[in-house]
Order: sequence, then structure tokens, then C-alpha cells
Amino acid sequence: MTAAVQHLQGAALARQTRTVQRRRRLLRIFVIYIPVVLVLLIMLLPFYWMLVTSLKPYPEMFNLKISPFYPLNPTGEYYLELLNNTKFLLWFKNTLVVSAAATTISVVLSVLAGYSLSRLRFRGRTAISGIIFVSYLIPTTLLFIPMAEVAKQLQVINRLEALIIVYPTFLIPFCTWLLMGYFRTIPIDLEECALIDGANRVQALRFVTLPLAIPGVVTAIIFAFTLSWNEFIYGLVLVTGENQRTLPVGVLTRLVQGDLYFWGPLMAAALLGSLPVVLLFSFFVEQYVAGLTAGAMKG
Repeated sequence: MTAAVQHLQGAALARQTRTVQRRRRLLRIFVIYIPVVLVLLIMLLPFYWMLVTSLKPYPEMFNLKISPFYPLNPTGEYYLELLNNTKFLLWFKNTLVVSAAATTISVVLSVLAGYSLSRLRFRGRTAISGIIFVSYLIPTTLLFIPMAEVAKQLQVINRLEALIIVYPTFLIPFCTWLLMGYFRTIPIDLEECALIDGANRVQALRFVTLPLAIPGVVTAIIFAFTLSWNEFIYGLVLVTGENQRTLPVGVLTRLVQGDLYFWGPLMAAALLGSLPVVLLFSFFVEQYVAGLTAGAMKG
């Protein structure tokens, strides 16, 4: 009799356990997996739409009776037209050169400025930190005219050097603010130990602090490169020659003429032009999230 009661109690407990596990799985599905899938679909929809549009012939593109989510007769003519009839590869190279140079200059200066403002004690440090961040909030629409005058005085108008000089003016403030916050998450005791052992400030930064700040530096690199790659106003104003144009400016001026949009090559150019930034985020997404989170919490 006792064995039968124990068996019934064990069976009831097992059913209760399975019910709790089932409820937890359902809760996990509705709270985690479904929202993640929805967000993923929303984020990937623009890329899918660009891909589908770049593969559709024009009759399908404007035929409302055909599903807009897949091409019936896919074609690669728009990619061939983009590569053969425009200077897409030259614009791509120009953008890559400008973005890489501006990112390198901005990150190096931001590391030095962020370290100085977060570690050194001097009068006006707080005010300087605030001014640096506020300067990032000034829109480029207010600055492109004085920046054009600066580029004219330096005699770099219509040259890529103009963009390399101007881009750090809006990249350095945010990167500095971000790295200031990340440097503050690193214990200062490590640097003090290095200083006691005979290292100077530069050596402490290079061999102690900087290796620990890699996620923050990677975040600054990704941010600066992405902003440089997609920048449009300065590229339009400071560079007018077709051979010196960056990718956003070249694509817009060549594939949009008045109210006429060449949607096929335009979507092909948008898809190919977004690949470098997508790959950069894909390889360094963990460092980006870690650096951005730490910088935001301590900044």
C-alpha cells in the first residue's frame, strides 16, 4: 500500500515538473525567441529588399500583379551596368581610403585625449570634457560652409585630403567621450603599479591600459569608420570632380537624375556599398557591444 502511494506521489511530482518545464519553454519562446526573430526580420528586411530589387528586371519591378518579395526571372544586368558604366569601383576605393585615413587619425587622437581627460588631473578638465561632447552635437549642416572655407585656405578643395582633414572634426569628439568612459572602467591601480616600477605615462598607456581597452578602441574604430563611410554632405560640398567622389555622392549623382531613379543599379550599389560595414560589425560585434556598454555606463 505504501509503495503504491509513493508511486502515485512520484508520478504526480513528475507531471508537475513537466508542466513547469513546459511553461518555462513557452515563456522563453514568447519572451525571448519570438521578439528576437521579429527584430532580426526587421533588421534584415532592407538588405533583402535591396537584393531582390537588384535582381528584378524592370517589367517585374513595376508590375503590381507580381509578388514583390522574390524575382521571377532574376538577372545580374544591373551589377554589370554598375561596374561597367559607372565609376563604382573608383568611388569605392576613394571612400575606403578616406574612411581608413580619417578613422586612424581620429582614433589615435581620441585615445590620447580620452586617456588624458580620464586619468590626469588639471584645471578645466570637466569643462573640456563637456565642450568636446557638445561639439559632437553640432549638426554638419551648420558647419559645412566654414569647413569649406577652411579647406579652401588649405588648398585641398576637390581633393580627398579635404575629407581626411574635415572628417576627424566630428569623429574625434564622440570617440574621445566614448574612450573616456571606457578608460574609467580600468582600475587605476594597474597603472600606478607600472609607474612605481619605473614606467612613464606613455609606457603605462601603451603596455597596461591600452591592451585592456581593446573593446573600447574597437568600438571607436567601428563608429568612426561607419560614419566616415556613410558621410554625404562634406563629400558633396568639398569634392566635385567625378574621379574624387566618395561612394554615397557618386551613386546619388550618377544614378538619380532629377525625378528619375535607376532603381536596379541603385539597389545594387547600395547593397555592395553596405558590405564593408556589415562585415566590420560581424567580426567585431562582441567588442563593439562591450565597449559601447562600458563607455555609456561610465561616460
